[in-house]
Amino acid sequence: MNVQNRMDQRLDRRDFKNFIPSSPEEAKYYEATKRVKKIKGFYTHALVYVVINIGIVIINIKNLNPGESYFKLENFFTLFFWGLGLLAHGLSVFLPNFIFGQDWEEKKMKQFMEEEKKKSWQ
Repeated sequence: MNVQNRMDQRLDRRDFKNFIPSSPEEAKYYEATKRVKKIKGFYTHALVYVVINIGIVIINIKNLNPGESYFKLENFFTLFFWGLGLLAHGLSVFLPNFIFGQDWEEKKMKQFMEEEKKKSWQ
């Protein structure tokens, strides 16, 4: 991929972020596209997690002294803490309404708009 293609992709992403749907079908398509990109991002994150951690395990096994056990706490720090991050990423992708509930953003925006109206009338 050359530099111009990368620049074009970035411009497309930037335009997509500023996209304002003109019909319900476009809005549904936009939301579906956003959801697919989030899922793709999670799967990419999971793949990188697996590949890197396999590499770390291989390196750690090669560096063992004769008779030394692999099962030491320091060999699992990356696996554990990155795994927590991956878990959080997965929850944000697959259970976005788990913490905030359904339509939380819309309710919060309406609340802020009402508060702003009250301020402007006073």
